[in-house]
Amino acid sequence: MDATVSVHGLGKDYGRTRVLDGVDFTIGPGVTGLLGPNGAGKTTLLRCLATTLAPDAGAVRVLGRDPADRAQRIEIRRRLGYLPQDPGHYPHFTAFELVDYVAILKEITDRRTRHREVRRVLAEVDLSDRSQVKVRKLSGGMRQRLAFAQALLGEPEVLILDEPTVGLDPEQRMRFRALVSRLGEGRTVLLSTHQTEDVAALCERVVVMHRGRVLFEGAPKDIASAAEGQVWLSADPPTGDARLFWRTADGRYRTLGEPPPGASAAEPSVEDGYLLLLGERAEVTA
Repeated sequence: MDATVSVHGLGKDYGRTRVLDGVDFTIGPGVTGLLGPNGAGKTTLLRCLATTLAPDAGAVRVLGRDPADRAQRIEIRRRLGYLPQDPGHYPHFTAFELVDYVAILKEITDRRTRHREVRRVLAEVDLSDRSQVKVRKLSGGMRQRLAFAQALLGEPEVLILDEPTVGLDPEQRMRFRALVSRLGEGRTVLLSTHQTEDVAALCERVVVMHRGRVLFEGAPKDIASAAEGQVWLSADPPTGDARLFWRTADGRYRTLGEPPPGASAAEPSVEDGYLLLLGERAEVTA
């Protein structure tokens, strides 16, 4: 794999709290999912990769460049698209004006070329018909798509997306998946999400984080396979110490871990492997 983003021993503290604790991983072209519970350190990691936050320890390389060096950091930013978790918007701008403003910051100085690029990215996120609407009048999902459009300006070689499907309805999420899968052909896309179905549908690789560390790095099918023989379906709820179980739509109970009486084995999913991985880690660190 040709590495476009690499992280070695990355550390970051907020006061006395260690948010990133020796993070190591390498990714290349294609779509990689970043999974983890709230507080795992995902957003802090993505901010370090997007050059908006400096780590306290370790090394980062994006497209072979070191963001700790000012000249190399500027070059990274020219070739990177970033969708933060809480993108800021100017509410009195129209959608077109806002993306046009960001395009100027991205150094697209020729007006005709810039406007053509603004129209292109708005079309990519299905906002062409809302281009003259004030940002304050857009729905939450539309604002999220508008922020995504800004990240696409200039055909970036690396895309970093923090919770990009927040606020999107099922149809918009489907269109997002189609767009990201296309964008992942020949470029690097790293997206954080709480949606394991997005990872299963989109990602060639997945990185799982917990308490500032990487617990797993590999293919989604491998994290699902790790739950083989530990996923069960039963007519009755499990008894005893079972904690990872829920009632499914057909009235049966899905249990992770030890089989309850009368249970039959079920096909494991990415979500099953993820929940078991976090559950085992929580028991070890408790």
